[in-house]
Parts: sequence; structure tokens; C-alpha cells
Amino acid sequence: MAQRVVSIGSRSGLHARPAANFVQAAAQAPVPVTIAIDGKPPVHAGSLLGVMTLGAGYGDQVTLTAEGDQAEAALEELAALLSKELDA
Repeated sequence: MAQRVVSIGSRSGLHARPAANFVQAAAQAPVPVTIAIDGKPPVHAGSLLGVMTLGAGYGDQVTLTAEGDQAEAALEELAALLSKELDA
């Protein structure tokens, strides 16, 4: 199982456009990915509703988890995406 901890780079957090951009990328990942924030259970990263219910704000740390042959590469790409400003 691969994991990455990343800080949210979008000033508006994972809401609306940034969440949609992330979810779209996660849904295209070759392996299932979950995302979690401390104190809340992990949710499927390809679910817009699930990701938005996390309430992750700017600077919050989230944990991405995936399993499978391409898990490391998928998490690397998604972690890089989350660390950027996605609301531009």
C-alpha cells in the first residue's frame, strides 16, 4: 500500500473547482485512490461529494492512499496536483 501526505495548495481548499479538478484526475488514475483528513474516515478520491465532505482547507494535510502496481506513480501525480493552486 502506497501513501502520500500532502498540504492543500488551493487558497479555497478542496471546494468547487479545485475539488472537481482533483476528482477528475483521481477518477482517471489506474488504481483506486482514497483521500483522508485527520479525524475523518477516508473517501474515494473519485467522488466529488466525498471529497467535498472532507472540508479540507488551504494548508490542511490530507493522506492519499492507493494499492496496486501503479499506486506510487498515481499518488505522485495526485499529490503534485493537490499542492498547486487549482482555483485559477
